[in-house]
Amino acid sequence: METSYRELKCKYVVNIGDGKNLGKTCDIVFTFPEGRVIGIAVPGKSGIRLFRREDLFIPLRNIAKVGADVVLVDLKGAGQEKPDGKPCPPGAGARFGDLT
Repeated sequence: METSYRELKCKYVVNIGDGKNLGKTCDIVFTFPEGRVIGIAVPGKSGIRLFRREDLFIPLRNIAKVGADVVLVDLKGAGQEKPDGKPCPPGAGARFGDLT
């Protein structure tokens, strides 16, 4: 299946584990110079509109299905690894602020 970023950013991302709507795709993460897609990002949530948390990285292996209107992801076990494959510190999740 082929899809463009333009199409992907219009689709909601939903966790199949709890049915939670995570928002719409805000970025695609890929390797350079290989050009291999390794995941997507959705905006972080915050109680205060002016202060948003870091974006949530979802590895490609956790994307279950890209449908016509929605991207289904399985976040069980996700967020424990950085895009470079190295483990995150316990409790760090996979927020982009932790990826340095």
